[in-house]
Amino acid sequence: KKKKPKLLNKFDKTIKAELDAAEKLRKKGKVEEALRAFEALVNQYPQSPRARYGKAQSEDDLAEKMRSNEMLQQAINTYDEVASLPNVPSDLMKLSLKREADRQQFLGRMRGSLVTLQKLVQLFPSDTSFKNDLGVGYLLMGDNSNAKKVYEEVLSLAPDDGFAKVHYGFILKAENKIAESIPFLKEGLESGDPGTDDGRFYFHLGDALQRIGDKEAYKWYELGYQRGHFASVWQRSLYNVKGLKAQPWWTAKETGYTELVKSLEKNWKLIRDEGLAVMDKKRSLFLPEDENLREKGDWSQFTLWQQGRKNENSCKGAPKTCALLERFPEATGCRRGQIKYSVMHPGTHVWPHTGPTNCRLRMHLGLVIPKEGCRIRCAQENRTWEEGKVLIFDDSFEHEVWQDAESYRLIFIVDVWHPELTAQQRRTLPAI
Repeated sequence: KKKKPKLLNKFDKTIKAELDAAEKLRKKGKVEEALRAFEALVNQYPQSPRARYGKAQSEDDLAEKMRSNEMLQQAINTYDEVASLPNVPSDLMKLSLKREADRQQFLGRMRGSLVTLQKLVQLFPSDTSFKNDLGVGYLLMGDNSNAKKVYEEVLSLAPDDGFAKVHYGFILKAENKIAESIPFLKEGLESGDPGTDDGRFYFHLGDALQRIGDKEAYKWYELGYQRGHFASVWQRSLYNVKGLKAQPWWTAKETGYTELVKSLEKNWKLIRDEGLAVMDKKRSLFLPEDENLREKGDWSQFTLWQQGRKNENSCKGAPKTCALLERFPEATGCRRGQIKYSVMHPGTHVWPHTGPTNCRLRMHLGLVIPKEGCRIRCAQENRTWEEGKVLIFDDSFEHEVWQDAESYRLIFIVDVWHPELTAQQRRTLPAI
């Protein structure tokens, strides 16, 4: 059974009845009244840590009720004041600073949050949970190397800490140390420790196992599915809208975007010729794939739209293609997708992988397709491209590509919103 945190110092015990009365109002949801009561106590007893903590919590509650970032910033300041008072009970200090860091992260104040977490670690060096939180703080800042140091420290103090293990494995995987990452991710997940049961860790463990050719990957995908992190063993995107029709391959008719498909197929030569002109003139406009999806080979892309934003510069290289697409907001407005040329050279293999979201479908228009040697698998079915024809698949399902032809393969990729998303969802879903 968890011990109840000790929140009162010697002085606060003498005003316990007043503190309890104010707290009772807060617990009942009478937020404004609670805030007034705690403010009065802070004015009367400025050295009382518990009164100031109650004020911070009431401001925090009110910020949520009003959806006010200003009020939340006020709560953050008050939590910080608690920590600077004399004789603060350590449990109260921990709660106050932890909540301060959490609320700073919520507002996107990552640096401020990091400072707060560092303070916690300095004050309570033997509490590994604060080090674990600090590691997450560094990861949120994109500072993997400092996060890595923190988790190495945690694992030297607590070798069985599952939270530290999954995060350490996650960092190793990001460094492309595939085989090294596996035992940390696996043992961390097996520990069942709080914070380990997260779809990202099942996703990366399975991916790492697939890359070393270990079929056990699907055992972990199955477990991730059973725990509710994936829509299915094959469909493993993590940014999803529930209830959307899910199947690996689609026909144009099923999508409802038949006008777009007709327009792409009718104008495929124009689209091809503009792509070839860009390839010939300025190879540098085609950028190598940078998501670490290739086992081997040469695969580059030339992007016209990204996250629903047109790349004006790129469109100068393919003006007719861009003009053609402007008529189709399901594609140009798809903030969870891209529109791009993709060239893949012989000897390329793309690892089995999954797109980030089930909110889009992906169209592939064949432009220059070698007679044989090029294929794509989505879930359990292989298909090949044809020049002038559109293939449509849901890239939130696992897919894999092989290019074993004699010459390059050029396709045009157009992502579109999933047809079942409402107009409201298309307007408000955050970009990916």
